[in-house]
Amino acid sequence: MNSKVYIETFGCQMNVADTERAATGLRQAGYEMTSTAEAADIVLLNTCSVRERAERKVFRRIGEIRNHAKRAARKKPVIGVMGCVAQLEGSAIFASAPAVDLVIGTRATDRIPSLIERVREGEATVIDLEDRQESEVWDVSPAERRSPYVAFVPIIEGCNKFCSFCIVPYSRGREKSRSAREIVAEVHGLRSLGYKEAQLIGQNVNSYRPQSQEGLEPYSGATSFSRLLRAVADTGMQRIKFTTSFPRDFHPDIVSALEEYPNLCDWVHLPVQSGSDRILKAMRRGHNSEDYLRRVESIKNSRRRLSLTSDIIVGFPGETEEDFEKTMQLVRNCEYDALYIFKYSKRAGTPAAMMDDALPEADKTRRFMALEELQSSVQDRIYNSYVGKTVSVLVERQSARSTEDMTGHSTCHKVVNFRANETRPGEIVDVVISHAKPNSLYGTLMS
Repeated sequence: MNSKVYIETFGCQMNVADTERAATGLRQAGYEMTSTAEAADIVLLNTCSVRERAERKVFRRIGEIRNHAKRAARKKPVIGVMGCVAQLEGSAIFASAPAVDLVIGTRATDRIPSLIERVREGEATVIDLEDRQESEVWDVSPAERRSPYVAFVPIIEGCNKFCSFCIVPYSRGREKSRSAREIVAEVHGLRSLGYKEAQLIGQNVNSYRPQSQEGLEPYSGATSFSRLLRAVADTGMQRIKFTTSFPRDFHPDIVSALEEYPNLCDWVHLPVQSGSDRILKAMRRGHNSEDYLRRVESIKNSRRRLSLTSDIIVGFPGETEEDFEKTMQLVRNCEYDALYIFKYSKRAGTPAAMMDDALPEADKTRRFMALEELQSSVQDRIYNSYVGKTVSVLVERQSARSTEDMTGHSTCHKVVNFRANETRPGEIVDVVISHAKPNSLYGTLMS
C-alpha cells in the first residue's frame, strides 16, 4: 500500500503554488495524497513566517498532530516543516519541536520524496536548506491545483528589496525570474486544459527580470514585466491577473498594457505600507508618498476603470500620531477598493526588530480600528458605485450562505454573489449588480 501524504498550507499564494508543486512530485514518486492529517503517514506543514502569529500557529499544529496520534494509539506520522519557517529556523526546529523529523527549505520542494525516504530509512532528522538545482523545472499537475478554473503561475521567486520590517528576503532568497518562454508555455497548457484564469504571482512581480529576453522579442514594453504581460495576454487565456506589485518598480507602461489587452484584468495590488515619508524611509521602501501617488495617478487616469488595493502596516516603531494622520490622508486620496491592514509584528532578524520606540499594543489597535473605519466608508462608496453596472464574473462555487446563490470573482477582483439559476462553476457570466455589501457585491445574471 502506498504511503499517504497530507500537506497543510499556511500563508501566501506562493506557498499554495509550492504545495501544488510538492504534491505533483510526491505523486510522481508513488505517494498517495490525502485530505486529512489523521489519515496520513506523512504530514508536511508548508509554513509562513511573515507574521509571528502564523509561526506560532505552526508549532501549535505540530503538537496537535503528535497528540492526536497518541490518543488514537497509532504510530506518529513522519512530520515535516516546509517553507519560510523551515528556511529561517533550520535545525533549531528540531529542538523547539522534537516531533519534527524533516525540515525542508523554500527551494527544496522538488527534493521532498528523496528527503522523506531518508527519514524512513532511519535518519533521525533530515534537513535541506539548499538552493534549487538547475535541472529542477516548474512542474505542476492539474490534479494538484487548488482550483480547476484558476491557476497560480509563479513568474519570480524571492526578493531583493530588504524592507526593514520584512523577513521574506531571508526566507525566500534573492529574486530569480523564470524564463518568459516557460511561463507562456505553461499558460498555453492551462488554457488547453480548460482553465479560465491565470494569476501571475511573485513577491514582486514587476521586478521580473529574466536572464534572457527569449520569448519576449515580438512585444514592446518599457520593462520586462510589461512585455511579459503582453506575451501572456497573447495566449488567449480569458482572464489574467498579477500580484504583488512593488511601487518602486511599477512603470506606467503596465497600465498601457492593461489598456491594450481586455483579458488583462482591471485590478492592481500596490502595497504602500505607510503614508508618512519618515516612516517609509525607516521601512526602507525606496519610495516616498509623492512617488507612490504618481503611480496611483497613472492607475486612476487609465482609460479603463482599474480596481486598486493595497497593504498598510500601523504601529511601525516610532510611528507618531502625525505619521499616522499622513497615512489616513493618503488613504483618503487613493480611495482604495480594498485595503489589507496589519499591526506591526516584530520579526527577529530584521533591521526593524532592533529599532527603539516600540508602540504599545493599545496604540496599534486604536490606529488599526481608525484606519479600518475610514477604509470602510471609502469602500462603501466605491462598492455602491457598481450598483446598476454589469461585471464579468468567473463562477467558482456555491455560496456558503445560500444554496440558491453562486459566488465568484469579478475581473476587478471583487467577490460577487448572484442567484444561481443554471450556472455552473467554471463559467464566466455577466452579472448586473443590484446592491453592495461591506466586502462583496450582489446581483442577477444578465439576461
